[in-house]
Amino acid sequence: MKLKGVIFDMDGTVVDVTYDWNQIRADLNTQGVPILMYLNSLEEPEKSEKWRVLEKYEREATEKARLKPGMRGFLGLLNQKGIKKALVTNNSQRNVFFLLEKFNLEFDCVITRESGLWKPSGAPFRAVLENLGLKKEECCVVGDSHFDIKAAEEAGIPHVFILNEDKERFASMPAEVFSSAEALQKRIKNLLEKDNW
Repeated sequence: MKLKGVIFDMDGTVVDVTYDWNQIRADLNTQGVPILMYLNSLEEPEKSEKWRVLEKYEREATEKARLKPGMRGFLGLLNQKGIKKALVTNNSQRNVFFLLEKFNLEFDCVITRESGLWKPSGAPFRAVLENLGLKKEECCVVGDSHFDIKAAEEAGIPHVFILNEDKERFASMPAEVFSSAEALQKRIKNLLEKDNW
């Protein structure tokens, strides 16, 4: 089975971006519920007010985002090999397109939270497979968090690569962890040369 598609997360994966999630959860008072699920469970006017709080944090973080070192080279390798690239994020379409334009990036399929499909559900990954006409065994997921691993597991995508310097955090999870995009690129290049997953 050949590698034919890579599904990327955005924040912390394609771009380096700083969020104080503990502060955001405290400001929103999410009570331990995932943020998007919590916000969508609220009644108006509280719902709109709290969405505005989240969007303000996101906008500020997005404006300061930097392309992850080595990511352009990694994306270039995938282009060169004719491998499809998808972007799946719980962030907004507005922020995604701002970053794609800022860093001049292109993906074959982009799924944002406006789709109603959010990680850690596997639904957005299944939508990518359908959209790009790929089998789950032909794809891998590149992310930076437990959400990416859970979503891949639920979608049945067997190969997960995590970009994170804290390898210990993922020690018991079904994923390979890399501290840099360059190290991950080397691993993928190796797999492609073997031409076998």
